[in-house]
Amino acid sequence: MNRVLISICVKFFALLLTTVSVTSNADYSKHADADALITTMVDKHQFDRSQVETWLAAAKHQSSIVKAMSRPAEKAKPWHEYRGIFISDTRISRGVTFWQENQKTLARAEKEFGVDPAIIVSIMGIETNYGRNVGSYRVVDALATLAFDYYTEVEKRESRRKFFTTQLEHLFLLAKEQGKDPLTLKGSYAGAMGWGQFMPNSYRNYAVDFDDDQFADIWANPTDAIGSVANYFTKHGWKTNQPVATKAMIEGKLGAIKVNSMRRPTQSVKQMIDQGYRPIEAFPLDMTASPIRLEAKYGQEYWLGFHNFYVIGRYNPRTKYAMAVFQLSQILRQEYCKTTNICVQPDD
Repeated sequence: MNRVLISICVKFFALLLTTVSVTSNADYSKHADADALITTMVDKHQFDRSQVETWLAAAKHQSSIVKAMSRPAEKAKPWHEYRGIFISDTRISRGVTFWQENQKTLARAEKEFGVDPAIIVSIMGIETNYGRNVGSYRVVDALATLAFDYYTEVEKRESRRKFFTTQLEHLFLLAKEQGKDPLTLKGSYAGAMGWGQFMPNSYRNYAVDFDDDQFADIWANPTDAIGSVANYFTKHGWKTNQPVATKAMIEGKLGAIKVNSMRRPTQSVKQMIDQGYRPIEAFPLDMTASPIRLEAKYGQEYWLGFHNFYVIGRYNPRTKYAMAVFQLSQILRQEYCKTTNICVQPDD
């Protein structure tokens, strides 16, 4: 490498470091893309402009958030490894304890919302390990970083920029509605909050004050968190006393149908059987289902996912995630039954 090239490289990296430094210390209230948000808060929601500017100026860039968003931990893992992250003896034990401690609340949630308590407990376990990992980032920092810096630092992703900008809008709205300082609210690196990891718009749409204390506290109150998760599921179409998924045996040549789609299932069980997917249990032939293929340790395993599997996917639209929630819920139900002798099945 000649001296000219070395000199160019040195200048380039110096410029890069300067750019990162400027980004890291930027005043988000003066960001080129912030004016539209500020105008929306003022004109549409009647916020005080100086207040919104003060909140944005206080938001801090978090480079660790950009790194985390750029390499999601579980995305590339095969199913058998992904499963091991979430379905462990410790998480199962903690889930049973959580169920025991909140049995009355879970029973009330099931009665009012029609959602299987095992699914609610499973969600709490997978999302935050029963409140142990709710996130330590200020939500305003996470959302500002992702709305204003992530798409420029990684690549220009217009849809993501709009999504996180909208979440900032909802953050300020929920803070106003709940009488909270938005600078104090904590969450994950993506801005998800509380035991059930609700984004700000989900909080405003689905969080409920389940203990009637005038605040839907999903951060520290498991009662409100349980009610909020149950409400989320019922508002997304959960069908009471309906199955989630079942294993399938493969017979003959499989039809050319897309597997692992998290769209609402449209083909019937009969059509699945005709295409080579035979469920190991009997279900109505007109019930809709979608084929699932997962990478097990020693080969492929096949499942059929029903409507409620799709609904779990509204929480996180990944097949492996929805399957982990389902399988953990099954184990939790079995262990809760052994421990308490209360063996309520989802179709009882």
